[in-house]
Amino acid sequence: MQRFDRYMLSQLMVLFGFFALVLVAVYWVNRAVILFDRLIADGHSAGIFLEFSALSLPSVIALVVPMAAFAAAVYVTNRMMADSELTVVRASGYSPWRLARPVLVFGLLIGLMASILSHLLVPASLEQLRLREQEIAGSVSARLLREGTFLHPTRGVTFYIRDINPEGELRDVLLSDRRQEGREITYTAERAFLLRDDDGPKLVMLAGMAQTYDIKGKRLSTTNFSDLTYDISNLVTPGKPKRRKIEYIPTLELLTDTAAVAEEANEEPGEVLEEAHLRFQLPLLCVVASLVGFAALMIGGYSRFGVTKQIVAAIFLLVLIKLVESAVTDPVRGDPRLWPLVYLPSLVGFAIVLGLLFSASRGYRPRRRARAPAEAAT
Repeated sequence: MQRFDRYMLSQLMVLFGFFALVLVAVYWVNRAVILFDRLIADGHSAGIFLEFSALSLPSVIALVVPMAAFAAAVYVTNRMMADSELTVVRASGYSPWRLARPVLVFGLLIGLMASILSHLLVPASLEQLRLREQEIAGSVSARLLREGTFLHPTRGVTFYIRDINPEGELRDVLLSDRRQEGREITYTAERAFLLRDDDGPKLVMLAGMAQTYDIKGKRLSTTNFSDLTYDISNLVTPGKPKRRKIEYIPTLELLTDTAAVAEEANEEPGEVLEEAHLRFQLPLLCVVASLVGFAALMIGGYSRFGVTKQIVAAIFLLVLIKLVESAVTDPVRGDPRLWPLVYLPSLVGFAIVLGLLFSASRGYRPRRRARAPAEAAT
């Protein structure tokens, strides 16, 4: 590549990194707040929150990559026009088609990144996230070992721990079991331990008392014990295994085993094929977004007010491409044979780019001045 191409490409990559970082931070913070409330409310540690946040990050990056590429192309083109850099280069003989070459290379690089994300990183991270959610769904320690809080792990059961010392000993434990009709049993103990064996988790209570209240007879009986083992495996019911969603499944499996995937994920075959081809469409959209942002700013002449109109037009064109993408969604989902329509937004985008570059390459031809009357008379 020539020096100017390397210069413009470096500017595009730097600005892409900046806009991608900002957009990822905005989207990730919104998701992280919801994730934090859900995980911490269930008693999970900060390490689990960070793990889940990291696993959800590739999907967020894939979402913002086209927008970051578009913003970088618009910003760099606008700045180079404001600094008259593009004017000087065009005066030296570079046409808009030639100037679009570094932007095209930039779009292909970002498209390659988006392809790796959509085909490899996003499905793998979402699948791992599904497995980890399934693992911690029945976590006894996360559900029960919370100090100073009255917990209701299942209907009719209340559990309370005043304190947990560093050795794992539970202090001042209360367990109320109201699941049996007509009878309530309340266990209190000074100390307790949570143990695991082959039959599941057990709560071993020491130096306590069991109070049994007969609701019908209105009689209360108490029993003091030095140690008592209570089976708590039924207090935390493990979550049902989550079925795989089409977003979690590798692209090759979506394309080669469409019917089986649709049955497993409880989706229509059209939705399965749409998801598979959207992963190819995302890199193309990155190229289109970059070229649209550049080509839209190349049309029109010099103005003291800058290229505000061209920037608004570029945003409008990008919205138009997204509208085409939304319009083809229902037909593809309804009829799997219409999967080529998934690529229609990219075709429309490339057609727009070609039209803009052709319009910009025609240049501006000044009108001839009308000859003066005296000159005309002679």
